[in-house]
Amino acid sequence: MKAAVVFLCLAVSAFAQQKERFSQQPGQGRLASACGPAHINFKVDLDWSQHGPVPPEAGKALVYFIHDSGARSESLTVYPTTKYGVDGNWVGAGHGDSWFAVAVAPGEHHVCTVLQSSFFDQRVELAHFAAEAGKSYYFRTQLVTSGAVELLELEQIDSDQAGYLFSEYPMATATAKK
Repeated sequence: MKAAVVFLCLAVSAFAQQKERFSQQPGQGRLASACGPAHINFKVDLDWSQHGPVPPEAGKALVYFIHDSGARSESLTVYPTTKYGVDGNWVGAGHGDSWFAVAVAPGEHHVCTVLQSSFFDQRVELAHFAAEAGKSYYFRTQLVTSGAVELLELEQIDSDQAGYLFSEYPMATATAKK
C-alpha cells in the first residue's frame, strides 16, 4: 500500500510539471523569450515609395525582415500580419508581401516571428545571429499552406535575394494597436 501511495504522489508531481512545461510553450500563453509580449498587436501600413536597402548607421547593424507571401496568398481569403521580435521586444510587423529594417547593436541577437491572427494557429519561428557593426542581415518569412496545415517559415537569405524582394515589395510601417 505504501508503494502505491508513493507512486501516486510521484505521478501527480510529474503530471503537474508536464502541465507547467506545456503551458509555457509558444502558442500556449507565453511566447519565447526572443519575442515581445503576447498582448501587443500591430496595424501595418505599406509604402511603395521605399525600395531599401540603406546603409547601417555608424556602430550599428541593420536587420531586414521580409515577408514573402508568394502565390500562396492568392488561395487565402484573409492574410495574417506577421510580427517580428528581437531579444524579447517586438520591432515591427509586415502584412502580405512587405519588408522593414531595424538597427541593432553588434553582438548576438535572438529573432522571433509569429503570426498575428485568429484564423491561424499561432506559429512561432526562432533564429539567432551574431551582428557586426556596418553589416546587414536579411530574414525572410513565408506562410506555407497545404490543405489544413499552415507552416510559418523563417530563414536567413543573402543580399541578392533580398535586393530582388525589395524591388518587388513595399516597406511596412507598423504601429502598435491600443
